[in-house]
Amino acid sequence: MITSIQRLFALSALSALLVSCGGEREGTGKPSPGAEASSKAGRTGAAAAAPQLTRPRSGLTPVFERAATSPGAAKTVALTFDADMTADQGERATRGERFDNPELISTLRRLKVPSTVFMTGRWAEQYPKQAKAIGTDPLFEIANHSYSHYSFTSRCYGLPTIAERDMRADVERAFDAFRKAGARQVVPYFRFPGGCYNNEALRALAPAKVTAIQWDVVSGDAFATDADAVAEQVLAGVRPGSVVVMHCTRSAAPVTEQAIRTIVPELRERGYRMVKVSDLVRKEEGGSR
Repeated sequence: MITSIQRLFALSALSALLVSCGGEREGTGKPSPGAEASSKAGRTGAAAAAPQLTRPRSGLTPVFERAATSPGAAKTVALTFDADMTADQGERATRGERFDNPELISTLRRLKVPSTVFMTGRWAEQYPKQAKAIGTDPLFEIANHSYSHYSFTSRCYGLPTIAERDMRADVERAFDAFRKAGARQVVPYFRFPGGCYNNEALRALAPAKVTAIQWDVVSGDAFATDADAVAEQVLAGVRPGSVVVMHCTRSAAPVTEQAIRTIVPELRERGYRMVKVSDLVRKEEGGSR
């Protein structure tokens, strides 16, 4: 079991990563009742009772955090990976900083782990061959993490802020980047940079017809140096229907691939089946009819 000191370190590191990666949410302007999306990132223990697919009032983007489960139902979990790169990090990439993680993708393939990669458009432009390889492999699906990785609220861990009038265009620009790279397995899901959102952001994205995907398990892989601690944190937090947030960014999450080599076999030993986010959402939508 991970110690409280390790948990504190992991969560502190994750907060720092938010200037370039999605993770815990700061200053999330919670939507009003009827459109309330969960603001519980940072939990790594028991998931909330039933915050699954939030169906907001008309005109707001729906928000999904985890799938509903019932006694005796199959145990499923979605491992998700944020491929983060902001619009202004091209110079750092030119100098040799690696925002990709091909070893992680190779390990997911070797272990046959269906996964959802939340990719920024800027990442797809920097690594078009990798974006195409991920987006044409039936094992994976690409979801939208914005083009710029700028914040969709006024306060989100120091991220630059995108104007409300530009939010939809930023998301659509990311989808265009995926198409230009040749990705085909692209799904209409969106993860807010930093996980920060409010009613205004949900309203601005409604015409884009995406579902916002949050999470209920924080991996703590941001800037982590102890793969075992990351694995223990994930394994301690997963519940049936969980969505786990991890990262596909080598420079900022260097031990994720190593942690996966522990997480996946242990989850399977516990009876879990790993699925894509689309599988959880379809199950939730089907059960709500």
